[in-house]
Amino acid sequence: MAARVPLSQNRPFNIFWAGQALSVLGDAFVLIAVPLLVLDATGSVAQMGLVTAVYGLGSLVAGIFTGAIVDRVDRRRLMVRCDLGRLAVYGAVPLGWWMLGPQLWLVYLVTFLGAALAMLFGVAYITAVANLVDRDQLIDANSRLHATFAVWFVLGPMLAGLVADRFGAATAIGLNALTFAASALSLAFVRFRRAAAVPPAHDPEAVGTRAGARSRWDLAGGRWAMFDGLAVGMRFLFGDPLFRSLTLLMGGLALVTTGVLDLFVFYLKEDLGQTDRAVGLVFGVASLGSVVGGVITPRLRRRLGFGPCFAGGFATQAVAMAAIGLAPTVALVALFAIAYTFGETIRGIATMSLRQEITPDHLLGRVTAAFWIVFSAPGPLGAAGVTALAERFGVTAALLGTGTLAALCATAAALGPARERRPELTAGPRLRARYGIEPLDDPVAVPGPSPGTPDHAASRP
Repeated sequence: MAARVPLSQNRPFNIFWAGQALSVLGDAFVLIAVPLLVLDATGSVAQMGLVTAVYGLGSLVAGIFTGAIVDRVDRRRLMVRCDLGRLAVYGAVPLGWWMLGPQLWLVYLVTFLGAALAMLFGVAYITAVANLVDRDQLIDANSRLHATFAVWFVLGPMLAGLVADRFGAATAIGLNALTFAASALSLAFVRFRRAAAVPPAHDPEAVGTRAGARSRWDLAGGRWAMFDGLAVGMRFLFGDPLFRSLTLLMGGLALVTTGVLDLFVFYLKEDLGQTDRAVGLVFGVASLGSVVGGVITPRLRRRLGFGPCFAGGFATQAVAMAAIGLAPTVALVALFAIAYTFGETIRGIATMSLRQEITPDHLLGRVTAAFWIVFSAPGPLGAAGVTALAERFGVTAALLGTGTLAALCATAAALGPARERRPELTAGPRLRARYGIEPLDDPVAVPGPSPGTPDHAASRP
């Protein structure tokens, strides 16, 4: 029986943790810098929504192939290449602004390519955590990652606002590009327990379906059917009532919330007359909700179970969205934004951990990519629609509308299959039996003194 290594002594995980923490600081810069860049160049909330829609489109297109790629290649090397690609892509923004002046087409191009690379990296990231720690450590590992990321998201937007206010938003995006180099360097010193997914011979999705359909993996020729890989992930998600419910609910959430960040920025800048520095400060303060959520989610998850955490986080986001639309002062906007990130963090950690915990490792890339495709697909339409409504009827009306729709999704979560408190005890065995995997044959799980705690998560899409 393999010895269980505490997280504090898990060297690969801690190196990975440090590298991703630096990378997330750059992500926090982009969170503020891109909307500010577009707003400064166009003055239009609708244009901000279109750029957000392009990001969603890039994620959607890449997601078709991502799961198959992640489950087929060396995941660590893939992550390094994605980091280097994003270093080049985002570095083009300040260079283009310096050589050509403001160019909206460049923003669209960088946004699309950056989203595609982020999708590849993000799916590989999910599989990476599951291959660095024991299964019963997943919720603690993801909570540590998310809490650390949240701290950087407190400081990052503040720094981004200062840099954008003094040097311009393009410079802030350039600083983000440099953090991908730090992430790539840290990954060079990490080794996963499984470099690439290894499908068991008895898995119907690995060597052919029970009905005798053609192979999903061509082990002899090394060929990989990309669209079949997506189909495998979709069948996994929609073939089980719990995952089907979660996937549809998250798709509904994406439809109404993808453009919310643009609404927040526009509301602060135009309706409340704030500077770039103030926008960064508000977003930094808002991330305190993520810090608290990341710290307490393991305790909430163990005490209350999955369903209350998922539906409760959903409902908190919905109420906070509507409240921000009615907030007359910056202080109240910041307070409700803290509540929003708090609910988002609890909901995100619970959902991601459940997927990591229950999904067989050799399917995790494809299942995660399929989940994110369903999550991303409504996003471009939602972002464009919500920001167009805001331009026509005002940001307050748009935020009240999105909050109401999100509340309906939260109600569905509380009443449907997602309300289960311990789905790892029901859906887990059910899915393992379906894919012919015994608990001790799971390539991620390392048997230890305590048989698996139910969950974990980290939402960084």
